[in-house]
Amino acid sequence: MGQRVVIGLSGGVDSSVAAWLLKEQGYDVVALFMINWHDTEGTLSGDCPWYDDRMFAELVAKRLDIPFHVVDLSEEYRRRVVDYMFGEYARGRTPNPDVLCNREIKFDLFMDEAFRLGADLVATGHYCRKESAAVEGRTVCRLLAGSDPGKDQSYFLCQLSQKQLSRAIFPIGDMLKSQVRLIAAEQQLATAKRKDSQGICFVGKVDLPLFLQQKLEVIPGEIIEIAARWPGYARREGLPPDEELRSWVEPCRYTPADGEVVGHHNGAHFRTIGQRKGLGVGGRREPLFVIATDTETNTVYVGQGDNHPGLMRKGLMIKREEIHWVRPDKAMTPDEERRYLVRIRYRQPLQQARLTMREEGLYVIFDREQRGITAGQFAAWYDGEELLGSGVIDR
Repeated sequence: MGQRVVIGLSGGVDSSVAAWLLKEQGYDVVALFMINWHDTEGTLSGDCPWYDDRMFAELVAKRLDIPFHVVDLSEEYRRRVVDYMFGEYARGRTPNPDVLCNREIKFDLFMDEAFRLGADLVATGHYCRKESAAVEGRTVCRLLAGSDPGKDQSYFLCQLSQKQLSRAIFPIGDMLKSQVRLIAAEQQLATAKRKDSQGICFVGKVDLPLFLQQKLEVIPGEIIEIAARWPGYARREGLPPDEELRSWVEPCRYTPADGEVVGHHNGAHFRTIGQRKGLGVGGRREPLFVIATDTETNTVYVGQGDNHPGLMRKGLMIKREEIHWVRPDKAMTPDEERRYLVRIRYRQPLQQARLTMREEGLYVIFDREQRGITAGQFAAWYDGEELLGSGVIDR
């Protein structure tokens, strides 16, 4: 019998085919299903709660004739992921719970449970790849984009460490989604035609304001429209280099006097940059988008059109303590500059950017203005197809 691989069998087609591939390759495969969320408040009906996922996962395990185990990690998931999410929204930031789930749950607590089951390696159904390289006499793990450009999920793993990567394996990383579906159908796996999951990792598709109201208070406030010709959008020229660097990443600061009241909302902490739906304000030539929120004054600022100047920014900044290097040997030092490819959200095409390290943190200045840079989200930078590091956007 080969090495023991414990796979996170989620009840989806990707992990199902990953399990089949591992067995075909001669591994001793064990399935482990995670229960991470029990509540249904705020979730939308018909989004297959965890007990449906478990049923599908168990059917696949039986079909493949591999042991099936279940672990309940819901208490830690609430503490490490959901409570963090509530806290970030309360501060007027927009977190990415899927990235946190991978760092804190799938590749931490889940790994611990897998090792208790005798795992040598832990597998998931992510569309990404891992390679090993020799660097100065030691082995380094390289996290690479998945081969399917439409499904690359390396961004979701941007906070993993070398230790976590060293014990991980991604069986479908070099496959296309269409190939995965075809194998699932050929092997008559129960998940072959099952739709991909959506929404918050392990919680599902939610009515976000309703979900957040479990802990965040409803506070009525004003929606204020800012005109595209607002004078604050004019940039000053001839700034010293460091001042110019900081000016690129500073978001616009509005006051109610800068625009006109066009509607009301139930809490600025329920809104996020770039949001269009749910504002309840009509009668405009172009749709309104959220361009800023102020949780201190409980004000939501909006602008007309998806290219409104308030949505566009040239750069972002990550505080020093929030910078994470998947490849620590590639870490930048203060005053160092490099050019990398960067993305600020899943599935966003990689963007050319200049990274500049300062004592206070990392400045990312894009060649082209970016839409909807949002505090609390993760920026990840790549050297070609290799993800080198990431960090939480501060501003």
